[in-house]
Amino acid sequence: MAEPIETVSPLCPSSQANISGSVVFGVVGGTVETPKVAYLQEPQPVTDELLALAKPVEPTEVYRIAASCLENGCQHFNGHQCRLAQRIVEGLPTVVKGLPPCRIRQDCRWWQQEGKAACLRCPQIVRINYSLSEQVKKVIEPERDC
Repeated sequence: MAEPIETVSPLCPSSQANISGSVVFGVVGGTVETPKVAYLQEPQPVTDELLALAKPVEPTEVYRIAASCLENGCQHFNGHQCRLAQRIVEGLPTVVKGLPPCRIRQDCRWWQQEGKAACLRCPQIVRINYSLSEQVKKVIEPERDC
């Protein structure tokens, strides 16, 4: 079993590559209209070499990246919980029947907050996707948090 990732706060499973300590835990496959994350057997530290492999697209188009949750530094955090995780569970369908083989789960804010319901929706989440459905756009809009 994998060792827990050392973090100060829970991991955000929809992070950016430029946050200290970030790791790639999945690779986006599927189609533009229906992306699906394939989870790595072990999270990989984000390095310049790993980021270069994503070119010519942005790393968050092809990688799922986790890093310590920014909490109040994030537009989706309301001071107590991640509203994005809550909206994903409330507004998106499940895309898998069982828990995906995710290696960050025990440290993941979405898992800690929403449990299995978040994990069953997680494989469809891509940080940068230029072909989002109206349903996904509605769910991820941070303005709903105000």
